[in-house]
Amino acid sequence: MKSNSDVQQMQSFMSPLAVLAFAVGTSVGWGSLIVTSNTYLKQAGPWGSVLGLIIGAAIMLLVCWNYHYLANRYPEGTGVYFFTKNVFGYDPAFLISWYVFLLYSSIFWANATAVPLFARYIFGDVFRVNYLYTIFGYEIYLGEVLLTAAVIGLTVLLMIISKKATARAMIGLVAIFVIGITVCFVVGIVRFLSGSAGFEPGFAPDGLPLAQIARIASISPWAFIGFESVTHSSTEFKFSKKRVFSVLALSIIISTDRLRSTWRSTTTNGLTAPDTRKK
Repeated sequence: MKSNSDVQQMQSFMSPLAVLAFAVGTSVGWGSLIVTSNTYLKQAGPWGSVLGLIIGAAIMLLVCWNYHYLANRYPEGTGVYFFTKNVFGYDPAFLISWYVFLLYSSIFWANATAVPLFARYIFGDVFRVNYLYTIFGYEIYLGEVLLTAAVIGLTVLLMIISKKATARAMIGLVAIFVIGITVCFVVGIVRFLSGSAGFEPGFAPDGLPLAQIARIASISPWAFIGFESVTHSSTEFKFSKKRVFSVLALSIIISTDRLRSTWRSTTTNGLTAPDTRKK
């Protein structure tokens, strides 16, 4: 029979880089890319969006510090349920666990259904076979359903087979993502400097600039929901929990920069523009 120390040693496989990739990967998903490059610009314009994102990142640094404190205060357990149980008791912990369940349930389907959208962009109509039905104007095909199920299945299989391979995959995918967005951002800036696009007007004309900034700042923390999943894995860290704040803070900086780079690159390349006209 294995001792507790042996189990703990088997579980400790996540390096600071793996945790950083985990935090960034769970912060910037499909919804973050679409919302920041479309909805944000329509509601607050370029300057309102970037200022709101910066304020939202500052708010998340406070949340990050709280998680850091709790992870070090209660090293024997992790996650918002465990922290709430120890601080407020079982009833609030039960309630917060349902909020977390609803949160991840809503995120899971949104990011899972993004797989066919990427497939359509990259492979065209290859997987659009055996039409099933249409919902909200979006056509559902059996081929894309099977593709989504296959991606989910392969991801689960990878996590079951090897934790270290999962960590390496997270690092690799996040590295590809960051490099890809950086390239798009550089291309967008080059096009902007060549005079092909601009960032005017700086704010949406149908509201006060301060109100627009506050609106973006109030919803920006939504883009950083990955911290809860990171705290659930803190018992698997190969480093001291005293470094949790620095790792998560760096993930906030990277995520904020990636979100701002996304809408800048799409705007300057003409893919998405702030629609400031009144509806």
